[in-house]
This record gives sequence, C-alpha cells and structure tokens, in this order.
Amino acid sequence: MNNFAIYTDSGCDIAPQLLAEWDVLWSSLIFYFADDEIEHTSTDIDTKTFYNRMREGGMAKTAAISIGAFEDAFEPLLQEGKDILYLSFSSGLSTTCNSATIAARQLAMQYPERKIIVVDTLAASAGQGLLVYFAKEMRREGASIEEVAKRIEEMRLNLCHWVMVDDLEYLKRGGRISPTLAFLGNALGLKPQIHVDNEGKLINVDKIRGKKKAIAALADKYGELALTPSEGTVFISHADCEEDAVTLAGILQERYGIAVQLTTYIGTVIGAHTGPGTMALFFLGKER
Repeated sequence: MNNFAIYTDSGCDIAPQLLAEWDVLWSSLIFYFADDEIEHTSTDIDTKTFYNRMREGGMAKTAAISIGAFEDAFEPLLQEGKDILYLSFSSGLSTTCNSATIAARQLAMQYPERKIIVVDTLAASAGQGLLVYFAKEMRREGASIEEVAKRIEEMRLNLCHWVMVDDLEYLKRGGRISPTLAFLGNALGLKPQIHVDNEGKLINVDKIRGKKKAIAALADKYGELALTPSEGTVFISHADCEEDAVTLAGILQERYGIAVQLTTYIGTVIGAHTGPGTMALFFLGKER
C-alpha cells in the first residue's frame, strides 16, 4: 500500500508552494539576527528582505528543529494511519536529523503499527531538495516507503553539491575564515568553491579569482562528474543572484545540452552562513 507521507525540512530550499504541489510536508529550522534574537521560521521574512538585512550588516544564526516539534508534526499523520518517510537536512550541518530520529523512536512506542523512517540525506539546499524530488517521483510511480528510503540512501553519495561564495565577509562573520584572509580575498576578487563531502559537511575546495571564472568552474565540475552530462536532473540554488544562476544555466545548456529543471533561492539555513551572492549546482554524479 502506497499510503505514506514524505516529510522534509526547510534545509531543502524548495519553495513551500512547490512542496505542496509535490505533496511533501515540511518543518522549518529557526533563524534569528544577533542584534534582536527574535526567532523566525523560513516563511516569516521573504528571502530578498533576509539577504538585504545581511548586506546591511545583520548577522544571522540558525537553530535546529526540536524533538518536540517533530513529535507535534508527525503524530497527526500517524493518527491518520499514514507512515512517514522523513528526508532530513544533513547531519553534518545540523542536529535536526538527530532530533527527528529521537522523535521517531518515541512515537514508535505509541504507534507500533506505523512506520517512521528517517533518512539522513547528507545533503543541503537544493541538493536535499533534489533527493526529495526523486522520492516523490518514486512514490508517484508506486514504490513502497521501504523502496524509496533504500533508493535515496543508495543515491545520496552520488548527489553532487558545488557552491560558489561571492563575498568572503560572511564566512568571516561565521568564524570560518580569518578577517585577514577575508580582506585579502575580497581585495583580490577570490570566490571560494565549496562542496558537500561524504559526511555531509561543507568543505572548502578552491579559491578562484573572478566571478566569471568561478561560475565557469561550476560548469567544469558538472562536465567532470555528471553521470551523463547530456541527461539527468539539474537544480541550481542562489542567494539573491538570479543573473548568475541564469548565466550558469546558459553555460550548461551550451556546453552539454542539458536544461536546468529548477532554479530556487538558497534559504535562511545555508544563506545565514554563506551570505548573499552564493550560488550552488546540484546533480547526480559518479561521486560527490
């Protein structure tokens, strides 16, 4: 019986309206700005306003979803007789997956006839969103909850994340690089290239001089790693730099004949740490 809910969180950077079209439920991680510490969910402030506040000097911080919040979200579905497949934000970046696992374990004692499967996607932003997309497609085709969970676990380490950071100031604010390196890097026009490794953590890979070269380098990675460059599903996410996303999509189309299926905003979870101007490319590859 194909009666199960797919659940995710705001770490996937898929717009709520689109998740609703996909029949995917979700919960939001929390963010706040250090100067007022008012807690917000991902829908409280529109994305452009969020990034403009960062540009004006606001330091955004994030918090995981609590165990209790997951219990409150999952229990009504269990009471409706539905099983739950939760595809979580990477455990390498947040404790959200652990919270969901504990909540699922506690609810399993109350609802032993129901299934709650938690899958750590080891992914972030629209990389996580791409796995959610694949999951909803498999469910639509009639796969069981166990079959979908198994397939997502099999494919997650082939889910490539390649990220260009535009301004080193935001990595400095988060303590990821030194003030000296941020100053020199911005002065030289360096654009860090980051990817998500097999443990689901953000790793600095390279620093490329100039935005044009940095965008081209993302396309290079696609050609190097994609299973079949002329086929497949490709997502792009961006932090209020849509023109850069359009440029990258055009390069991919010209070089490889591949059309980007979805372009979406980088939300508050990743954006709080990488800042406006960040852009990321996601696709299935030979390896991460």
